[in-house]
Amino acid sequence: MDSSEQILAAARALEQGALVGFPTETVYGLGADAENIEAVANIYKAKGRPSNHPVIVHVAPEADIAYWVKEIPAPAQALIDAFWPGPLTLILKRAEQIPDAVSGGQDSIGIRCPSHPVAQALLRAFKGGKGGVAAPSANKFGHVSPTKAEHVLEEFPSEVANGMIAAVLDGGQSDVGIESTIVDMSRLTTHGPVLLRPGHITAAQLEQVLGMSVNAPDQAAPRASGTLEAHYAPSTPVALVAVDALDHTIAQLLAAGKRVAIMAYEAHRETSGLQAWRQLNNDPVSYAHDLYADLRELDHVNADIILVEALPLSSEWQGVSDRLRRAAFDSQGVLQKLLSEKLA
Repeated sequence: MDSSEQILAAARALEQGALVGFPTETVYGLGADAENIEAVANIYKAKGRPSNHPVIVHVAPEADIAYWVKEIPAPAQALIDAFWPGPLTLILKRAEQIPDAVSGGQDSIGIRCPSHPVAQALLRAFKGGKGGVAAPSANKFGHVSPTKAEHVLEEFPSEVANGMIAAVLDGGQSDVGIESTIVDMSRLTTHGPVLLRPGHITAAQLEQVLGMSVNAPDQAAPRASGTLEAHYAPSTPVALVAVDALDHTIAQLLAAGKRVAIMAYEAHRETSGLQAWRQLNNDPVSYAHDLYADLRELDHVNADIILVEALPLSSEWQGVSDRLRRAAFDSQGVLQKLLSEKLA
């Protein structure tokens, strides 16, 4: 864990317009002063992120939320009271004085209060706790999110070397391991609460607090972080495979001369040709904690493909299922391409 002096220095760097990598309970973020348009633009530049793709503003527990948003509807306040600090992002109408650089040009804003002690210390030190830090995940756009400080350094070696990223604070491995749940509360009168991105906080937990259903996204829903169809992906192609098709798929790929890495629930098998085998935890919380670190490790074992055993369909798995579905976008196409290469 970094010292208070390192955290204070990182806060001063943010105030001077630099970027800072920092831990949250979900994943590591790449932060900038949310009201400094040039600094926010450097997040997009460093990540290679489209400018219309919004980022999330992180605030200290004592922050005045009313400074950032036009209003806080009673249901939104109920979620704040129940889940903040924690892995929940709310989409609300953006206050007039907040630049739209953080919202991809939209009239809304994503805002959350993280629970990680290093994140909280940084936010309290930054502008005396009155500022906001815009921070998407600290990885190149579309890549696997980082859950350790070393992952951030691996993603941005040149940006750290040239000083664009002034510091990367180390707070150990992120506890949750996947990005925050995002709920749109900006259109309650017309659409009700809308779950834009599932996460550690489930729809059932949200509904219990709200006393109403949480709806699925519609065409007019605000754009939100991490909701593109292909996302969270390592360089090595990923394919989701049903348990009853796993053995056959492995055999097909090995017969085609492909190097295969596996993520499955059963224990490691000694099979000739397999590059690596990660046994998955059969619990959604532990699975989420390990997911990105496992994908990053398997991305370095010189495999042609990472096969992941398909997850259970129950609602508590919705967050990790969402991330894997995006990481393994077009699973069948990836498999067909690899298998056809032998035939060619």
